[in-house]
Amino acid sequence: MSDNRKPLLLAVDDESTNRILVKNFLSNDFDVICVETGVAALNFVAHRIPDIILMDYRMPEMTGKEVFLKIKEMKEVASVPVIFLTAEDDRETEKELFQLGAMDFISKPFVPEIARERVLRIQKLKQLQNGLEAEVEEKTKDLKTSGEKLERLSKQMVLALAGTVDAKDTYTRGHSFRVAKYSKEIAKRLGKTEEEQNDIYMSGLLHDLGKIGIPDTIINKPTKLTDEEYELIQNHPVVGSKILEEITEMPGLYIGARWHHERYDGKGYPDGLQGDDIPMTARIIGVADSYDTMSSNRSYRKVLPQAVVRKEILDGKGSQFDPVVADVMLQMIDEDVNYDMRQKDED
Repeated sequence: MSDNRKPLLLAVDDESTNRILVKNFLSNDFDVICVETGVAALNFVAHRIPDIILMDYRMPEMTGKEVFLKIKEMKEVASVPVIFLTAEDDRETEKELFQLGAMDFISKPFVPEIARERVLRIQKLKQLQNGLEAEVEEKTKDLKTSGEKLERLSKQMVLALAGTVDAKDTYTRGHSFRVAKYSKEIAKRLGKTEEEQNDIYMSGLLHDLGKIGIPDTIINKPTKLTDEEYELIQNHPVVGSKILEEITEMPGLYIGARWHHERYDGKGYPDGLQGDDIPMTARIIGVADSYDTMSSNRSYRKVLPQAVVRKEILDGKGSQFDPVVADVMLQMIDEDVNYDMRQKDED
Protein backbone atom coordinates (compact mmCIF):
# COMPACT_ATOMS: atom_id res chain seq x y z
CA MET A 1 0.00 0.00 0.00
CA SER A 2 1.25 3.47 -0.86
CA ASP A 3 0.22 5.22 2.36
CA ASN A 4 0.17 4.41 6.05
CA ARG A 5 -3.52 3.78 6.39
CA LYS A 6 -4.71 0.47 7.74
CA PRO A 7 -6.21 -1.91 5.20
CA LEU A 8 -10.00 -1.83 5.19
CA LEU A 9 -11.80 -4.99 6.31
CA LEU A 10 -15.54 -5.41 5.82
CA ALA A 11 -17.10 -7.88 8.29
CA VAL A 12 -20.57 -9.18 7.41
CA ASP A 13 -22.41 -11.08 10.16
CA ASP A 14 -25.98 -10.91 11.45
CA GLU A 15 -24.91 -11.79 15.02
CA SER A 16 -23.82 -8.78 17.07
CA THR A 17 -21.56 -10.90 19.29
CA ASN A 18 -19.53 -12.00 16.29
CA ARG A 19 -19.28 -8.46 14.96
CA ILE A 20 -17.96 -7.23 18.29
CA LEU A 21 -15.49 -10.11 18.50
CA VAL A 22 -14.19 -9.48 14.99
CA LYS A 23 -13.80 -5.77 15.70
CA ASN A 24 -11.90 -6.49 18.91
CA PHE A 25 -9.34 -8.92 17.52
CA LEU A 26 -8.75 -7.24 14.15
CA SER A 27 -8.96 -3.51 14.88
CA ASN A 28 -5.22 -3.23 15.58
CA ASP A 29 -4.41 -4.48 12.09
CA PHE A 30 -7.38 -3.29 10.04
CA ASP A 31 -9.88 -0.49 9.76
CA VAL A 32 -12.86 -2.72 10.53
CA ILE A 33 -16.34 -1.88 9.25
CA CYS A 34 -19.14 -4.19 10.36
CA VAL A 35 -22.55 -4.63 8.71
CA GLU A 36 -25.41 -6.96 9.61
CA THR A 37 -26.78 -8.14 6.25
CA GLY A 38 -25.76 -9.10 2.77
CA VAL A 39 -27.76 -6.22 1.35
CA ALA A 40 -25.84 -3.77 3.54
CA ALA A 41 -22.58 -5.35 2.40
CA LEU A 42 -23.47 -4.90 -1.27
CA ASN A 43 -24.47 -1.29 -0.65
CA PHE A 44 -21.14 -0.68 1.09
CA VAL A 45 -18.90 -2.16 -1.61
CA ALA A 46 -20.79 -0.26 -4.29
CA HIS A 47 -19.35 2.96 -2.84
CA ARG A 48 -16.14 1.86 -1.11
CA ILE A 49 -13.87 -1.06 -1.96
CA PRO A 50 -12.48 -2.98 1.03
CA ASP A 51 -9.13 -4.72 1.02
CA ILE A 52 -10.60 -7.90 2.45
CA ILE A 53 -14.07 -9.23 3.31
CA LEU A 54 -14.89 -11.50 6.26
CA MET A 55 -18.39 -12.88 5.73
CA ASP A 56 -20.75 -15.20 7.57
CA TYR A 57 -22.05 -18.02 5.40
CA ARG A 58 -25.53 -18.39 6.86
CA MET A 59 -27.47 -15.11 7.14
CA PRO A 60 -31.14 -14.11 6.76
CA GLU A 61 -32.40 -12.47 3.53
CA MET A 62 -29.22 -13.27 1.60
CA THR A 63 -26.74 -16.04 2.36
CA GLY A 64 -23.04 -15.40 2.27
CA LYS A 65 -22.85 -17.40 -0.93
CA GLU A 66 -25.48 -15.24 -2.61
CA VAL A 67 -23.67 -12.08 -1.57
CA PHE A 68 -20.38 -13.50 -2.80
CA LEU A 69 -21.81 -14.28 -6.23
CA LYS A 70 -23.12 -10.72 -6.50
CA ILE A 71 -19.72 -9.36 -5.54
CA LYS A 72 -18.07 -11.47 -8.24
CA GLU A 73 -20.27 -9.69 -10.81
CA MET A 74 -18.96 -6.29 -9.70
CA LYS A 75 -15.85 -5.53 -11.75
CA GLU A 76 -14.15 -3.27 -9.22
CA VAL A 77 -14.79 -5.59 -6.25
CA ALA A 78 -14.51 -9.04 -7.82
CA SER A 79 -10.85 -9.49 -6.91
CA VAL A 80 -11.25 -8.58 -3.22
CA PRO A 81 -10.34 -11.65 -1.08
CA VAL A 82 -13.32 -13.14 0.75
CA ILE A 83 -12.98 -15.30 3.86
CA PHE A 84 -16.11 -17.13 4.99
CA LEU A 85 -17.15 -17.63 8.60
CA THR A 86 -19.47 -20.54 9.18
CA ALA A 87 -20.63 -22.84 11.93
CA GLU A 88 -21.11 -25.66 9.46
CA ASP A 89 -18.70 -28.58 9.75
CA ASP A 90 -19.18 -29.59 6.15
CA ARG A 91 -16.31 -30.38 3.80
CA GLU A 92 -18.63 -30.12 0.79
CA THR A 93 -19.56 -26.56 1.76
CA GLU A 94 -15.88 -25.70 2.15
CA LYS A 95 -15.06 -27.26 -1.22
CA GLU A 96 -17.90 -25.37 -2.92
CA LEU A 97 -16.78 -22.04 -1.47
CA PHE A 98 -13.20 -22.57 -2.57
CA GLN A 99 -14.34 -23.51 -6.06
CA LEU A 100 -16.38 -20.32 -6.21
CA GLY A 101 -13.23 -18.36 -5.47
CA ALA A 102 -13.25 -17.83 -1.70
CA MET A 103 -9.78 -17.38 -0.25
CA ASP A 104 -10.33 -19.17 3.06
CA PHE A 105 -12.89 -20.78 5.32
CA ILE A 106 -12.96 -20.34 9.12
CA SER A 107 -15.28 -22.46 11.23
CA LYS A 108 -17.15 -20.98 14.19
CA PRO A 109 -16.71 -20.80 17.06
CA PHE A 110 -13.22 -19.62 16.16
CA VAL A 111 -10.15 -18.87 18.24
CA PRO A 112 -9.52 -15.12 17.77
CA GLU A 113 -5.72 -15.39 17.75
CA ILE A 114 -5.75 -18.11 15.09
CA ALA A 115 -8.44 -16.38 13.04
CA ARG A 116 -6.40 -13.18 13.11
CA GLU A 117 -3.33 -14.99 11.77
CA ARG A 118 -5.36 -16.44 8.94
CA VAL A 119 -6.84 -13.08 7.97
CA LEU A 120 -3.38 -11.49 8.06
CA ARG A 121 -2.05 -14.32 5.92
CA ILE A 122 -4.66 -13.70 3.24
CA GLN A 123 -3.96 -9.97 3.32
CA LYS A 124 -0.25 -10.64 2.91
CA LEU A 125 -0.88 -12.98 0.00
CA LYS A 126 -3.13 -10.41 -1.70
CA GLN A 127 -0.40 -7.80 -1.37
CA LEU A 128 2.06 -10.28 -2.87
CA GLN A 129 -0.30 -10.94 -5.77
CA ASN A 130 -0.87 -7.23 -6.39
CA GLY A 131 2.86 -6.56 -6.27
CA LEU A 132 3.61 -9.41 -8.65
CA GLU A 133 0.94 -8.27 -11.10
CA ALA A 134 2.23 -4.71 -11.00
CA GLU A 135 5.81 -5.86 -11.54
CA VAL A 136 4.84 -8.05 -14.49
CA GLU A 137 2.83 -5.24 -16.05
CA GLU A 138 5.55 -2.63 -15.50
CA LYS A 139 8.41 -4.75 -16.76
CA THR A 140 6.61 -6.23 -19.75
CA LYS A 141 4.81 -3.21 -21.17
CA ASP A 142 7.81 -2.36 -23.37
CA LEU A 143 8.62 -5.95 -24.22
CA LYS A 144 5.44 -7.11 -25.93
CA THR A 145 7.23 -7.46 -29.26
CA SER A 146 10.11 -9.47 -27.83
CA GLY A 147 9.07 -12.96 -26.78
CA GLU A 148 12.65 -13.90 -25.92
CA LYS A 149 13.09 -10.99 -23.51
CA LEU A 150 9.68 -11.57 -21.95
CA GLU A 151 10.43 -15.26 -21.41
CA ARG A 152 13.77 -14.40 -19.79
CA LEU A 153 12.18 -11.80 -17.54
CA SER A 154 9.38 -14.13 -16.50
CA LYS A 155 11.80 -16.89 -15.58
CA GLN A 156 13.84 -14.49 -13.46
CA MET A 157 10.71 -13.53 -11.53
CA VAL A 158 9.68 -17.15 -11.03
CA LEU A 159 13.14 -18.09 -9.80
CA ALA A 160 13.07 -15.24 -7.30
CA LEU A 161 9.65 -16.29 -5.98
CA ALA A 162 10.71 -19.93 -5.72
CA GLY A 163 13.75 -18.90 -3.70
CA THR A 164 11.54 -16.89 -1.36
CA VAL A 165 9.29 -19.91 -0.73
CA ASP A 166 12.19 -22.32 -0.17
CA ALA A 167 13.84 -19.94 2.28
CA LYS A 168 10.90 -20.42 4.67
CA ASP A 169 11.79 -24.06 5.32
CA THR A 170 14.93 -24.52 7.38
CA TYR A 171 15.21 -28.19 6.45
CA THR A 172 14.38 -28.42 2.75
CA ARG A 173 16.22 -25.54 1.08
CA GLY A 174 16.19 -25.99 -2.68
CA HIS A 175 13.02 -28.13 -2.65
CA SER A 176 11.21 -26.18 -5.36
CA PHE A 177 14.23 -26.22 -7.65
CA ARG A 178 14.74 -29.95 -7.25
CA VAL A 179 11.05 -30.68 -7.83
CA ALA A 180 11.16 -28.55 -10.99
CA LYS A 181 14.29 -30.35 -12.18
CA TYR A 182 12.85 -33.83 -11.57
CA SER A 183 9.55 -32.81 -13.17
CA LYS A 184 11.27 -31.60 -16.32
CA GLU A 185 13.24 -34.85 -16.60
CA ILE A 186 10.06 -36.91 -16.19
CA ALA A 187 8.35 -34.81 -18.86
CA LYS A 188 11.31 -35.32 -21.19
CA ARG A 189 11.16 -39.09 -20.74
CA LEU A 190 7.43 -39.02 -21.41
CA GLY A 191 8.11 -37.47 -24.79
CA LYS A 192 6.96 -33.93 -24.01
CA THR A 193 8.19 -31.15 -26.29
CA GLU A 194 10.91 -28.80 -25.10
CA GLU A 195 8.30 -26.07 -24.62
CA GLU A 196 6.13 -28.40 -22.52
CA GLN A 197 9.17 -29.42 -20.47
CA ASN A 198 9.99 -25.78 -19.76
CA ASP A 199 6.38 -25.01 -18.80
CA ILE A 200 6.36 -27.93 -16.36
CA TYR A 201 9.68 -26.74 -14.94
CA MET A 202 8.28 -23.26 -14.31
CA SER A 203 5.10 -24.66 -12.76
CA GLY A 204 7.19 -26.95 -10.56
CA LEU A 205 9.22 -24.01 -9.29
CA LEU A 206 6.06 -22.39 -7.88
CA HIS A 207 4.08 -25.46 -6.82
CA ASP A 208 4.42 -24.47 -3.13
CA LEU A 209 3.85 -20.73 -3.56
CA GLY A 210 0.82 -20.87 -1.24
CA LYS A 211 3.14 -21.71 1.67
CA ILE A 212 4.53 -18.20 1.56
CA GLY A 213 1.68 -17.09 3.82
CA ILE A 214 2.04 -19.92 6.35
CA PRO A 215 3.97 -19.03 9.53
CA ASP A 216 7.53 -20.39 9.56
CA THR A 217 6.87 -21.93 12.98
CA ILE A 218 4.29 -24.26 11.40
CA ILE A 219 6.40 -25.16 8.37
CA ASN A 220 9.40 -25.97 10.57
CA LYS A 221 7.48 -27.54 13.47
CA PRO A 222 9.30 -30.71 14.60
CA THR A 223 6.23 -32.22 16.29
CA LYS A 224 2.79 -33.25 15.05
CA LEU A 225 0.65 -30.46 13.65
CA THR A 226 -2.64 -29.53 15.29
CA ASP A 227 -5.84 -29.87 13.23
CA GLU A 228 -5.86 -26.09 12.72
CA GLU A 229 -2.23 -26.06 11.57
CA TYR A 230 -2.79 -29.00 9.23
CA GLU A 231 -5.80 -27.22 7.73
CA LEU A 232 -3.58 -24.21 7.01
CA ILE A 233 -1.05 -26.45 5.28
CA GLN A 234 -3.77 -28.18 3.25
CA ASN A 235 -5.05 -24.86 1.97
CA HIS A 236 -1.75 -23.84 0.37
CA PRO A 237 -2.60 -25.31 -3.08
CA VAL A 238 -5.72 -23.14 -3.31
CA VAL A 239 -3.98 -20.00 -2.10
CA GLY A 240 -1.00 -20.49 -4.40
CA SER A 241 -3.13 -21.15 -7.46
CA LYS A 242 -5.28 -18.09 -6.84
CA ILE A 243 -2.18 -15.92 -6.90
CA LEU A 244 -0.81 -17.50 -10.06
CA GLU A 245 -4.11 -17.53 -11.96
CA GLU A 246 -3.94 -13.74 -12.11
CA ILE A 247 -0.60 -13.78 -13.94
CA THR A 248 -2.14 -13.78 -17.41
CA GLU A 249 1.23 -13.33 -19.13
CA MET A 250 2.13 -16.85 -17.97
CA PRO A 251 -1.02 -18.97 -18.40
CA GLY A 252 -1.01 -22.44 -16.85
CA LEU A 253 1.55 -21.52 -14.22
CA TYR A 254 -1.01 -22.23 -11.50
CA ILE A 255 -1.66 -25.88 -12.47
CA GLY A 256 1.13 -27.40 -10.39
CA ALA A 257 0.27 -25.23 -7.39
CA ARG A 258 -3.42 -26.18 -7.47
CA TRP A 259 -3.31 -29.92 -8.02
CA HIS A 260 0.06 -31.38 -6.97
CA HIS A 261 -1.59 -32.91 -3.86
CA GLU A 262 -4.36 -34.66 -5.76
CA ARG A 263 -4.17 -38.46 -5.81
CA TYR A 264 -4.71 -40.75 -8.76
CA ASP A 265 -7.39 -42.61 -6.76
CA GLY A 266 -9.31 -39.40 -6.06
CA LYS A 267 -8.48 -39.20 -2.35
CA GLY A 268 -6.27 -36.13 -2.54
CA TYR A 269 -6.95 -32.43 -2.09
CA PRO A 270 -8.11 -29.72 -2.64
CA ASP A 271 -10.61 -30.86 -5.31
CA GLY A 272 -10.58 -34.65 -5.07
CA LEU A 273 -9.76 -35.07 -8.77
CA GLN A 274 -9.15 -38.60 -10.01
CA GLY A 275 -7.09 -40.24 -12.74
CA ASP A 276 -6.83 -38.36 -16.02
CA ASP A 277 -8.97 -35.54 -14.61
CA ILE A 278 -5.80 -34.41 -12.85
CA PRO A 279 -3.77 -32.37 -15.36
CA MET A 280 -0.65 -34.20 -16.50
CA THR A 281 1.54 -31.34 -15.29
CA ALA A 282 0.18 -31.82 -11.76
CA ARG A 283 0.54 -35.61 -11.95
CA ILE A 284 4.19 -35.21 -12.87
CA ILE A 285 4.89 -32.58 -10.22
CA GLY A 286 3.02 -34.65 -7.61
CA VAL A 287 5.40 -37.59 -8.07
CA ALA A 288 8.46 -35.34 -8.14
CA ASP A 289 7.29 -33.50 -5.03
CA SER A 290 6.71 -36.72 -3.08
CA TYR A 291 10.08 -38.08 -4.17
CA ASP A 292 11.95 -34.96 -3.05
CA THR A 293 10.04 -34.82 0.23
CA MET A 294 11.27 -38.33 1.03
CA SER A 295 14.82 -37.73 -0.23
CA SER A 296 15.24 -34.50 1.75
CA ASN A 297 15.76 -33.63 5.39
CA ARG A 298 12.57 -32.79 7.25
CA SER A 299 11.98 -31.12 10.60
CA TYR A 300 11.16 -34.52 12.10
CA ARG A 301 13.62 -36.84 10.26
CA LYS A 302 16.68 -37.11 8.01
CA VAL A 303 16.81 -38.11 4.33
CA LEU A 304 15.23 -41.55 3.84
CA PRO A 305 17.30 -44.40 2.35
CA GLN A 306 16.90 -44.76 -1.41
CA ALA A 307 15.39 -48.25 -1.07
CA VAL A 308 12.68 -46.89 1.23
CA VAL A 309 11.91 -44.05 -1.17
CA ARG A 310 11.70 -46.46 -4.11
CA LYS A 311 9.31 -48.74 -2.22
CA GLU A 312 7.03 -45.81 -1.35
CA ILE A 313 6.83 -44.75 -5.00
CA LEU A 314 6.18 -48.35 -6.06
CA ASP A 315 3.51 -48.85 -3.39
CA GLY A 316 1.80 -45.61 -4.42
CA LYS A 317 1.68 -46.55 -8.10
CA GLY A 318 -1.94 -46.48 -9.29
CA SER A 319 -3.27 -45.16 -5.98
CA GLN A 320 -1.39 -42.00 -5.06
CA PHE A 321 0.49 -41.70 -8.34
CA ASP A 322 -0.27 -41.98 -12.04
CA PRO A 323 1.20 -45.44 -12.83
CA VAL A 324 2.91 -44.24 -16.02
CA VAL A 325 4.56 -41.30 -14.26
CA ALA A 326 5.49 -43.50 -11.30
CA ASP A 327 7.21 -45.96 -13.66
CA VAL A 328 9.33 -43.15 -15.08
CA MET A 329 10.28 -42.04 -11.57
CA LEU A 330 11.21 -45.62 -10.67
CA GLN A 331 13.39 -45.81 -13.77
CA MET A 332 15.17 -42.62 -12.72
CA ILE A 333 15.73 -44.05 -9.23
CA ASP A 334 17.14 -47.30 -10.60
CA GLU A 335 19.59 -45.38 -12.80
CA ASP A 336 20.74 -43.30 -9.82
CA VAL A 337 23.09 -45.94 -8.40
CA ASN A 338 24.95 -43.51 -6.12
CA TYR A 339 21.79 -41.85 -4.77
CA ASP A 340 22.87 -38.46 -6.10
CA MET A 341 19.27 -37.43 -6.81
CA ARG A 342 18.51 -36.06 -3.36
CA GLN A 343 19.09 -33.12 -1.05
CA LYS A 344 22.75 -32.78 -0.25
CA ASP A 345 24.20 -31.56 3.06
CA GLU A 346 25.36 -28.35 1.40
CA ASP A 347 21.89 -27.50 0.03
